[in-house]
Amino acid sequence: MSVRVRFAPSPTGPLHIGGVRTALYNYLLAKQQGGAFILRIEDTDQKRLVPGAEDYIKQSLEWLGLTPDEGPGYGGEHGPYRQSERKDLYAKYAEQMVADGNAYYAFDTPEELDKMRKDQEALGHHSAKYDARIRLQMRNSLTLDQEEADKLIAEGKGIIRLKMPADEDVSFVDLVREKVTFNTDQLDDKVILKADGMPTYHLANIVDDHLMEITHVIRGEEWLSSTAHHVLMYRFLGWEAPKFTHLPLILKPTGKGKLSKRDGAKFGFAVFPMEWYDKKEEVTYAGFKESGYDPKALLNFLVLLGWNPGNDEELMSIERMTELFSLDKIVKSGARFDVDKSKWFNQQYLMSTPDAHLLPPVKAIKPEGLVVEDAYLTKVIGLMKERVHHYGDFYTEGSYFFSAPTEYDDKQIKKRFKPEIVPHLEVIKAMVSTHSGDPSAMSTAVKGYLSDKELKMGVYLPLLRIMICGRLTGPDLFDIIVALGAEETSSRMVKASEYFNATLS
Repeated sequence: MSVRVRFAPSPTGPLHIGGVRTALYNYLLAKQQGGAFILRIEDTDQKRLVPGAEDYIKQSLEWLGLTPDEGPGYGGEHGPYRQSERKDLYAKYAEQMVADGNAYYAFDTPEELDKMRKDQEALGHHSAKYDARIRLQMRNSLTLDQEEADKLIAEGKGIIRLKMPADEDVSFVDLVREKVTFNTDQLDDKVILKADGMPTYHLANIVDDHLMEITHVIRGEEWLSSTAHHVLMYRFLGWEAPKFTHLPLILKPTGKGKLSKRDGAKFGFAVFPMEWYDKKEEVTYAGFKESGYDPKALLNFLVLLGWNPGNDEELMSIERMTELFSLDKIVKSGARFDVDKSKWFNQQYLMSTPDAHLLPPVKAIKPEGLVVEDAYLTKVIGLMKERVHHYGDFYTEGSYFFSAPTEYDDKQIKKRFKPEIVPHLEVIKAMVSTHSGDPSAMSTAVKGYLSDKELKMGVYLPLLRIMICGRLTGPDLFDIIVALGAEETSSRMVKASEYFNATLS
């Protein structure tokens, strides 16, 4: 059987960056093995659904280039791919397990469940699970007579719970953690079918994986402990289980604790692929797309959060990632989300991308009201791309390309400027006009003049840069002057001279 993997998010909110990594690993395995990457929307928890979340997930995957082979809106022979549209499929499998003695109906009210938990806590049982020790004290088809149980079932008051066998070791092979074993006495009787006929994750997950012929389940480590329940259900239904891989956590930048959306908001970086507005909280969460990341750079950064290619390579195309990817190189320990490293990856991609190819994404986030021709913006991109980390930096770090500075570095002005140097600055202004189209000739002329007059370049060149840019940092000064043109440069020098004189007066 060819490899078939699925990415199965719940549309209860935006797609977290940890989910993007899970999707990426599934995608890479599918493409490497010539298999299928499937998107399945797990929307059985109807109360927690968030309008727009499914579209957000699909748009995010497409922006990243992780387009599903099958899924809602993508076609495929194993649909429907939304679990809410598969509702009628699940009950028969739950009822089959009931008939075989591997599950049972439970009729406990919320109040009865709450009392059970409080009673157990009073007895010193801090983890009050509905399990083999408790089930015979509760209201279910194991404790009620058949007639009463049938009446409650007919009234639609029953849920179905998995009946965990007593004191049995359940083992499975995880491709990252090797052999994993859980004892059933430590596991609860999970709800697998709710009273409204909707399955819980546990039932829907294994039924859909079986019917969709999923060969590999690659998901977060938070599902590791539930896998024992899933393995048992595969056995109860007589199905072969897929191969399991549970991914390590993505940790906070400090390395302590799981990365959350709160961390991004608190420390000012994105944890979602695209911007998301939370209507309930009335908060907009930043996205990597809007923060100026190249999607290829983001994937390159993410692939190394929990996976090692086995060599020293860092910069990899999606094709190279696909070539090198293997599940046995996924690490067990959590991976720290290094914001600076993500910026470094993005910078490397910007530097290696042709200027013309950067024009569309840079132009797309042009500040409102700014009018700039494509040819000029492309020239700015070429001058700035080795000095920025994100698309937006072209406008913030290179603001002097689009408007004359309104502030100057007063400390540096006071350090270098004296009234007697004004005549020499006037000569330099004339040279700028003479060589306005040739940065090399302009540089030679200005530096030659300063040398001949035995004037300090460490005084005049920084002042010239401050006059034009307002700051000391940036690309080659004479490239900036040529890009701006003689007229704009001359205008800025006049304005700056007035400011310099006023600063000293």
